[in-house]
Amino acid sequence: MDHLSLLFIAGTLAGAMNALAGGGSFVMFPAFLAAGLPPVTANASSTVALWPGGVASAWTYRAGLHPVCGVSLQRLAPVTLVGGLAGGLLLLFTPGRAFDEIVPWLLLLATLALAFGRRVGDALHGKLRRGPILLIQFGLGVYGGYFGGAVGLMMLAAWSLLGERDIKSLNGPRTLMVTLANTAAIAAFIVAGAISWPGVIVALLGGLLGGVLGARLGRRLPSGVVRAMTIVATALVTAAFFARLWFPGVI
Repeated sequence: MDHLSLLFIAGTLAGAMNALAGGGSFVMFPAFLAAGLPPVTANASSTVALWPGGVASAWTYRAGLHPVCGVSLQRLAPVTLVGGLAGGLLLLFTPGRAFDEIVPWLLLLATLALAFGRRVGDALHGKLRRGPILLIQFGLGVYGGYFGGAVGLMMLAAWSLLGERDIKSLNGPRTLMVTLANTAAIAAFIVAGAISWPGVIVALLGGLLGGVLGARLGRRLPSGVVRAMTIVATALVTAAFFARLWFPGVI
């Protein structure tokens, strides 16, 4: 019951974070680890717990779906799905200890994306040719299926490098592509039996509550404050995972 309470609270916080500025996986994944799940199962369960929120966001943005960098979503979608499935399968076949060692670096990459992704995208706007977008999208899909932290912001940064200027208008395509990558990965997780369903259901309910609360709070808090709080939280989680990796007998 203590673990279920922890997962409900973490789900609520993660749902609120995703509604405000993203980064919910930084809370959900460690919570499943703290509940005693092995790393791979914890990551798979975290992806499932946060999935309904992504579906709801994609549905909300459905009117804003449009081509990205001149490429239709009908072409981007299957590439993202295949990438997400590949990432999910890669996670399932990654040894637990190896994944444990990779996670801090993935968290660091995601933290940097949260902090600087849009800024880098603006600075290097249009510097790449549009040709490699399908290959880049496949790589983003793989990352989304394997781990997924801040993959939405990574997509925004990559699309900006390829010439997209209006970041706000990309929210629709971004949420859809992230959801597709997660959907493909989740299918692999379910078939492999890699999900802790009791914990997922509790965290999912918390996530729905957090999403509602976060959306209401987001109307009142300045976006800069929300973003700063999210970056600080993710940086602390990343530091804790590096400490856990380097000082296993102490942390």
